[in-house]
Amino acid sequence: MTDPALPNGDPVPATALAETPLADRHRALGASFTDFGGWSMPVRYTSDLAEHHAVRTAAGLFDISHMAEFRIDGPDSGAFLDYALAGRLSVLREGKAKYSLLLNDAGGVVDDVIVYRQGEDSYLVISNAGNHAVVAAAFAERSAGFDVAVRDISAEVSLIAVQGPRAAEILADTESVEIPGLDDLGFYAWRNGTFAGDELFVARTGYTGEDGFELLVTNERAGELWDALLRAGGPRGLVPAGLASRDTLRLEAGMPLHGHELSAEILPAQAGLGRVVALDKDDFVGKQSLAAVVAGDAPVLVGLVAEGRRAGRAGYAVLDAEGSPVGEVTSGALSPTLGHPIAMAFVSPRVSALGTELFLDVRGTRIPATVTALPFYRRTT
Repeated sequence: MTDPALPNGDPVPATALAETPLADRHRALGASFTDFGGWSMPVRYTSDLAEHHAVRTAAGLFDISHMAEFRIDGPDSGAFLDYALAGRLSVLREGKAKYSLLLNDAGGVVDDVIVYRQGEDSYLVISNAGNHAVVAAAFAERSAGFDVAVRDISAEVSLIAVQGPRAAEILADTESVEIPGLDDLGFYAWRNGTFAGDELFVARTGYTGEDGFELLVTNERAGELWDALLRAGGPRGLVPAGLASRDTLRLEAGMPLHGHELSAEILPAQAGLGRVVALDKDDFVGKQSLAAVVAGDAPVLVGLVAEGRRAGRAGYAVLDAEGSPVGEVTSGALSPTLGHPIAMAFVSPRVSALGTELFLDVRGTRIPATVTALPFYRRTT
């Protein structure tokens, strides 16, 4: 079959994927790329396992500039976010961050976000790349009636993550980085610093289950910062890491991924995120639906562990002892850290108790699996 052609005979160009300001550096490092949310992103540089283990034992360097960033400013900024999101953000202290959910009218999860309070009337919201447009549209619609300005700054900034037990010492020793009080910066907190004299936003947050930082910098400085972090971290075991290791790291840490454990059809309580919702707020999008009783047979998210080497993957069926389908795997892998298969799955509440023996249908073979508490892995320091 020949490629389709334009009327002049030229081939039809493939849909161009967006690239981050660090794309040339990834190519120079030998990265393999994949389409992720419309972005060409490094999936690995050398080995998924090597990159995963580096993050667990030393540090990994991730380009997460595909994420979307929004500035929320104005006297009603807190009230607006209380209405637009599921949590109570107006009480968030300056210098702190909070995980929250953007819901639809039916109470389903449109996206999960991190909110940082930057001032009395100023917040930063970071959302997922694949939901950039829908989050922007929701904020525009929900801001009506509030004295607030919502500005999408995604195209202006890059986001780099340094994750792992040696992340703090690497960041402290990175040339041209100045972060006052870095040693005292707590988890889910942020601070302003500088890189080569330019503003640098530093948050002690991440998506790997390890200590680490996410650094927001102007696009113009992103390459220099990436290089400086590699120079400081190389002798300490830091390696560039791609999306493949990021996925196994977050799975071990029991962290949900939108499109897998979260979706517009999944209620927060089903995904174990009922605690994120402030139902006592006067009003927020989705409140009326969430106030209703959730159906008793609605699937709930559980962790599953198995023996051997064969892992259940997203979409694989979960079976009960009689071989009847009782759920579906949302994410699964052979855990690099633990050495056995792990998975998250939505299953019937009747088989969701800890210790329940189930089976994974792995390409026609029934693999025994046991319901276990999340997360699968928790750092000890």
